[in-house]
Amino acid sequence: MADPSNCSHLDTIDASVAPSADGCEDCLKQDGWWVHLRLCRSCGHVGCCDSSPSKHATAHSRSSSHPVVQSFEPGEDWLWCYSDEVGFTLPELTPSPSHS
Repeated sequence: MADPSNCSHLDTIDASVAPSADGCEDCLKQDGWWVHLRLCRSCGHVGCCDSSPSKHATAHSRSSSHPVVQSFEPGEDWLWCYSDEVGFTLPELTPSPSHS
């Protein structure tokens, strides 16, 4: 993982956001399915990863201009900035979010 200073969008991260759903919010509405989940660190939107058919996390980032997501998978604590194309961790955001 890269150094967090390689991300120019750290100021958009809200450590207190609540997840919008226990699964991909958009797939749940459309009766779709996902592989892995991502949590938008600006607003809490939970979307599916780019290995999923609908790639809702990326679509949300593009439509909302929210650049940073965190893995929403148990045991994972990494973040990804779509704008800077960099992955990193922030100790203050661990442990990773979890879902049922």
